Amino acid sequence: MTTIQVGCSLNYSVKNHTSFLFNVAAAATAHQTISEESLQLSPNIQYETSNIGMEDIRVYRLTVEPCELQLQYFATVDLHPEINDTSQIIETGYSELPLEVLPYLNPSRYCDSDRLTHFALRQFGNMQPGVSRINAICDWINSNIDYQSGSTNANTGACDVLIQRVGVCRDYAHLAIALCRALCIPARYISGYAVALQPPDFHGFFEAYLGSRWYLFDATHMAPPEGFVRIGTGRDAADASFATIIGSATLTSMSVWANQNVPSQMPIQPQGAVSTTN
Repeated sequence: MTTIQVGCSLNYSVKNHTSFLFNVAAAATAHQTISEESLQLSPNIQYETSNIGMEDIRVYRLTVEPCELQLQYFATVDLHPEINDTSQIIETGYSELPLEVLPYLNPSRYCDSDRLTHFALRQFGNMQPGVSRINAICDWINSNIDYQSGSTNANTGACDVLIQRVGVCRDYAHLAIALCRALCIPARYISGYAVALQPPDFHGFFEAYLGSRWYLFDATHMAPPEGFVRIGTGRDAADASFATIIGSATLTSMSVWANQNVPSQMPIQPQGAVSTTN
């Protein structure tokens, strides 16, 4: 088990009557337990906690009048991932896939997999199915897409990233998801906190469904998967944005952190596939 302290501080200048939906809380799964947690708002206003979406993402909903708004979230999370031998993990044929994972084969807002089928088959279609093929997709993206902050925006999809050859973590994840789906491998977007990520930020990674469970991957290679703390899960980043704002508010500052209690004991990249959900 690994214990990780995570949190964020978000500051907004609110100009008019504005509603917020914050997706910053660590998720509770069979392999991720929250032992301590707190949310602080300034000014001290009422908020609602709800679960939304296909994967019951836990969100905080609030409405404020013009002010300087600060949100601070803190949590202590115990991770006990399942790490399996990659040689024993196979891709699951379409007819054997559980019904609940089938939506993660479809194109979505940022993962236009239907436009990438020819490229995916030509580049990865003849590779050995399984974890090695997903790793090959991640390695190709890492080698061929330049990581550059501010290079993309809310309109950038997987095909745009492939053409422009530049992006940030969410773009790397979107392209990997789209290529997996084009190969008939269910894949979905994960937002979260990541130990050892530099600079610290909310991180975008992804899961692929292999065998009988979901496994974590990070095409940026910027943080070890066994140090990921899941926040939200969705078809793409549109389902897992850290903040949705209806009104007029400007983000003035943000800090995000994920620290292991005993950094010296942080395991090296495991020789296996990491799963933190069923």
